[in-house]
Amino acid sequence: MKWSTPADLRQQVQRWWDRGDILAALLPAEAGVTSIVPRRLTLKTPSASELRDHFAAVREWSQQLRAMSHLRLEMRDFRHQVFGQNSLPGAVWLDDAVSAVALLGKQKEARIFAQIGASTAARQPKLLAWLTKRPLRALELAEVWEKLLDVTDWLLAHPRPGIYLRQMDIPGVHSKFVEAQRGVLSELLDLVLPESGIDAGANGINQFNRRYGFLDKPERIRLRWLDPACSPLPALGQADLTLDATSFAGLGRTVDRVFITENEINFLAFPAVPNSLLIFGAGYGFATLAQAAWLHACQIHYWGDIDTHGFAILNELRSHFPHVESLLMDRQTFLAHSALWGDEPLPQQRELCHLTADEQTLYDDLRDQRLGNKLRLEQERIPYDLLQAALKSIAQN
Repeated sequence: MKWSTPADLRQQVQRWWDRGDILAALLPAEAGVTSIVPRRLTLKTPSASELRDHFAAVREWSQQLRAMSHLRLEMRDFRHQVFGQNSLPGAVWLDDAVSAVALLGKQKEARIFAQIGASTAARQPKLLAWLTKRPLRALELAEVWEKLLDVTDWLLAHPRPGIYLRQMDIPGVHSKFVEAQRGVLSELLDLVLPESGIDAGANGINQFNRRYGFLDKPERIRLRWLDPACSPLPALGQADLTLDATSFAGLGRTVDRVFITENEINFLAFPAVPNSLLIFGAGYGFATLAQAAWLHACQIHYWGDIDTHGFAILNELRSHFPHVESLLMDRQTFLAHSALWGDEPLPQQRELCHLTADEQTLYDDLRDQRLGNKLRLEQERIPYDLLQAALKSIAQN
């Protein structure tokens, strides 16, 4: 028979728990929750013919439902031609959240969540809105919830502090805790902090520090002077150096040409070029270089892989420095080294708007696999003498 069983009814209540509706109904009144209870459950009952033909089974079904605790039955009367006047369950009601908790055996979880709600109402009532939407997530965070409130309290008292996370002075809260909980903290802080305490242009956990006014570790730029005479530190010659972005920006222009390469071995083996500087690229992190205004007065040559990602990186670099020229990223170089082609696992598919016409055509051919399946030519596969010839030509211009 397809009549609703006690297990069916319990499963309906379980679904409401799994959506967080039952827990939300346990929050303090100031949370303003529209409770789902009392609520009528879906009840499939015997048909008239089933009552007539399967009365014994119907009676057993009725007894099973009557034996359930924490649900309220509404009975309906009917008359059986043999057994006379009888009553059967006609509707089932869940009257309150406490009954739901008892039915599902979730008393421990409900008690913990009630404590979370009470503490939040007392300390940060604005966060009751978050508890209403994400009660099950709050339950997962029960052991650290008070620490999350501690961080929220601290930032309310110290908006946009301008310090490193390590410098936060909150008893029992380590900076690693904050780093590990950046996702949920962002949700909480956005509800509590004033607009002036939030940089709306910084999004995602990787920009947590910027969004809430903490200091980030300095971005660093790795470089080599290809002409020691141009280095502000001549004694270091062509040494492999690393500067923070602010110091790099403050160098000022000492060369006419700048080369950028993505491959570390190519960076280390790059030959000397008069009046030139070499930068080890950072993929799509060229916003750091953009702080150095003096680069706009230099020729810039970018050498990357001939594949869709290489052109995407070139495209990103040109969004900051429109005058960048590509180096050994042309169709002739690509076709001349077919024996060295490899596979690009996940080619880019997006449109790029900062490529030259020739670069765009080659990018489209690689993206759409007109020249072969997911082809690429990595820059380290290009013969060294070809690089030297290209650099000699650039130096003579």
